[in-house]
Amino acid sequence: MATVPTRARLEAVDWLRGLVIVLMALDHARDFFSNAHVNPTDVAHTTPALFATRWVTHFCAPVFVLLAGAGARLSRRPDVPRFLLTRGLFLVVLELTVVRFGWFFNVDYRVVVGQVIWAIGWSMVALSALVLLPARVVTAVGIVIVAGHNLLDGREPPGTLWAVLHTGRPVAPLPGVLFVPIYPVLAWIGVIALGYGLGGVLQRPAAERRRWLTVAGTATLVGFVALRATNLYGDPQPWVPQPTVLRTLLSFVNTTKYPPSLLYLAMTLGPALLVLAAADVALARATPALVTYGRAPLFFYVLHLPLIHGLAVLAMLIRDGHAEMLFQDTFMAVRPPGYGFGLGVVYAVTATVVVALYPGCRWFAALKARRRDLTWLSYV
Repeated sequence: MATVPTRARLEAVDWLRGLVIVLMALDHARDFFSNAHVNPTDVAHTTPALFATRWVTHFCAPVFVLLAGAGARLSRRPDVPRFLLTRGLFLVVLELTVVRFGWFFNVDYRVVVGQVIWAIGWSMVALSALVLLPARVVTAVGIVIVAGHNLLDGREPPGTLWAVLHTGRPVAPLPGVLFVPIYPVLAWIGVIALGYGLGGVLQRPAAERRRWLTVAGTATLVGFVALRATNLYGDPQPWVPQPTVLRTLLSFVNTTKYPPSLLYLAMTLGPALLVLAAADVALARATPALVTYGRAPLFFYVLHLPLIHGLAVLAMLIRDGHAEMLFQDTFMAVRPPGYGFGLGVVYAVTATVVVALYPGCRWFAALKARRRDLTWLSYV
């Protein structure tokens, strides 16, 4: 079967990755700068603007993990299993060191959190074994995990392993250490396996590829709406009618991210496939800056956290003369009266960070393209 040129194929993938990078920056700017004292997805108490600001960022983690799997399939490396294993372990270590410091600005390891880089890392480790199987088997494994993992809800065997795999509940692996696996890895292993299957589709001729993406994305969205409407399966949090049509709609799309439910993944991955089809046609050429961000995603991720966090410290020092809570592990959950700013500031900070990091991302993406002899660049 004919294949498309690597450049044409990767531009659409990088564009989508760049788009969710920008959305991710919005989510983290909201974490550090928002003055909201309610859960943004608490339908009864949130505002539509706050809900939308949080909800649109739900697409980030599923797309990152899906495209990580696709990238593994598209890679021409002869050592894919070994690379996935070593890069996955590298990401886990990065999450627990550099990324953690960017979040908390301290080295107090009494509280450790496993977030999205942690989940991608362990998903890559799992994929390093799965890729030894035929691609169709890997895809089937992904479908079974994503579609069936909610059958395990409510089953909590004792021990740390089940928390890390599925429930995400806090555990104490060592005396005096609390580990919170916000991103339990089982469902994400399913997503990266689906991404590996997607990588095969992305190698097909352009018209066939776009047709497949459109059909699969539409079918996933239709399946989401049909299954969500029944409240029978796929999410532990049912939707319920609200006093207004708008809030009822918010309840309908307020699916469970921690751990990611089947309906959460269908709600996000369906549109992602449709957007990928559109990016394949024109969007990647119309907004090339997003392609640049998508070619240096980990570089952006590692830098944007301390930048946003540092700006939050500076803002609170200027306004209030102190910023102690910005050095605490619980600062996002416990906001003292008067902390933070409105959504206008959140969006302004996001734009500032995205623009400020563009030159660095452009330089790093060019370096990776130019110096393929530097093996370590492929890990970043």
